[in-house]
Amino acid sequence: MKTLIIFFPSIESGGVEKIFYHLLNNFSLKFKKVIVVTSSKIKKNKIPKKIEFLKPNSIFWLDKNRIVKSIVCFFLALGLYSKKEKIIISFQSNIISIILAKIIRCKIITRLNTSPEKYVNSSLKRIFFHYFYKCSNEIIVNSFEFKKNLKKILKLNSQVIYNPIALPKKISKKKIDYFHNYKDLKILSIGRLTDQKDHLTLIKSLNLIKKEGFRFKLYLIGQGYNHNKILSVIKNYKLNKYIRLAGFKRNAYEFMNSADLFILSSKYEGLPNVLIEAQYFGVPVISSDCSSGPKEILLNEKAGTTFKTGNYFDLKNKIKLFLENKNSFYKKAKFAKKQLYRFQNKIIEEKYYKILTKHFNKKIN
Repeated sequence: MKTLIIFFPSIESGGVEKIFYHLLNNFSLKFKKVIVVTSSKIKKNKIPKKIEFLKPNSIFWLDKNRIVKSIVCFFLALGLYSKKEKIIISFQSNIISIILAKIIRCKIITRLNTSPEKYVNSSLKRIFFHYFYKCSNEIIVNSFEFKKNLKKILKLNSQVIYNPIALPKKISKKKIDYFHNYKDLKILSIGRLTDQKDHLTLIKSLNLIKKEGFRFKLYLIGQGYNHNKILSVIKNYKLNKYIRLAGFKRNAYEFMNSADLFILSSKYEGLPNVLIEAQYFGVPVISSDCSSGPKEILLNEKAGTTFKTGNYFDLKNKIKLFLENKNSFYKKAKFAKKQLYRFQNKIIEEKYYKILTKHFNKKIN
């Protein structure tokens, strides 16, 4: 029996988690046996009963870091050696999953989430990651810029498969109480409070906006290790009345309709789902021009507006441009929604299925 093994040691809240649950449901329809290897808690209400799980019996590992969870999953998965026809698709900890595939003698599809220029900064790392990634039977990336960077930096080929729009058919549009009866600019930003998301650039730009006499409110959804740092900066700039740190919200996209403007300030991304979700709701978008996905989603500014990554003066100017010329931003948002066919679930699911069946039908060398 053909067995699809999904290696995802640490399932964390965010875009990759949404994609995982969406694809997991689809895989369960296409393959008779699907096993998820993880050390994380599973949201069983989101998955079919036929899915099997290989995970530690003890809750001791639930709060451990990603490296520890990956090592635990590695040893658990060694027991899958006896499965004859099997393929691993790696969502995380790719080096460990590639080593695992070699030991238990199976093919591996490696799904990369971060473009290599963010972590390959020396010749030694270039050799290291080239050697291991080359052992993959297929590499999947989520944007064409990502594909270009992987070829340029690591000399490796890859297949581009966009992220699916993991939104339910019926969406309850929630209101943000913080915006209730507020008539001026309402800004929404969604993302983990980490260095990668660079919320400090967003806050610094809003401080300049305030100094120029513009009124606004920012509702920032997310949690992370930078919470206290961000809160301190907000207090130092005396922006307490202007910015609300909302913490983690399940299905955060349901709040999109409450905002006039969505801002993504990241230093780097894969293919950020939040931009696609904002476009789905017709909300105008301003995003950093970071590598690798935003510019592609925004179709080189035809479907949104970008600012120079890390440049809060440029972001301030783009926010002012929105305030002075909202019609042009709403025209882009309208155009963006028409282009969302690129992320249709059926197209994306079929691409994954073709790659997996192709490798199931090939013998291991």
